[in-house]
Amino acid sequence: MKIIPVIDLKDSVVVHARQGNRELYQPINTGLCKSSDIFQVIDAFLGIYEFDTFYIADLNAITGQGGHNPLIADVLTRFPHITFWIDQGCQPYAQRAHGNTLPVLGSESYRDESIAEIKAYKNNFILSLDYANSKALGAPSLFADPSFWPENIIIMTLERVGSNRGPDLNKLTEFCRKNPDKNFIAAGGIRHKQDLMALSEAGIHQALVASALHSGIIKAEDINILGKVSAPSSRPNPRDVVNPNIA
Repeated sequence: MKIIPVIDLKDSVVVHARQGNRELYQPINTGLCKSSDIFQVIDAFLGIYEFDTFYIADLNAITGQGGHNPLIADVLTRFPHITFWIDQGCQPYAQRAHGNTLPVLGSESYRDESIAEIKAYKNNFILSLDYANSKALGAPSLFADPSFWPENIIIMTLERVGSNRGPDLNKLTEFCRKNPDKNFIAAGGIRHKQDLMALSEAGIHQALVASALHSGIIKAEDINILGKVSAPSSRPNPRDVVNPNIA
């Protein structure tokens, strides 16, 4: 099981995501990190464990209220040996300026008339299938037509983010059962090591985590133990999906 720390960026600071209510998100101030500065938050996560992958949600870009391209570029430059999954909503394909990044395309930002743009990525991205209150968000075709799916897919349950409700194990298990050739990634509600072990038993081998790291409930020793529960070798690590032609 691989844990990927989550960073939610809003108005240039890291915020605490809660149940998808983005207008209410407040700057991070936790036992792990009192500062909402992204560099200090990353350093705090790295103080727990030597994570090699992070997920950044650019909430301004996702909601069509600007974005954080210069700040994210600084992050990519300062941490060249870490791979950053960057979610900026509907992203027209463009050659990436940094080799240590991989785009996340979230279903909530697409409509059926715009999803053809996804084909330009040639599967060199991570798809996020977004849900809120059991409702699929965005283009229905992204949920119904697996031909749009890359190898690695986040199942994002927004109402469980920061809720301490646990992951949507039933939904994740069903995705694994119906699509055994895909690598599904859990997002939303993960509380502790036991949740992660349950996900691993269901066939999930990667998870996006924020609150349980900030609270200290998931500790370095837990991550070391969970790291020994590895994904099947036939499933590629999303780090390896990065286009080798990108410099």
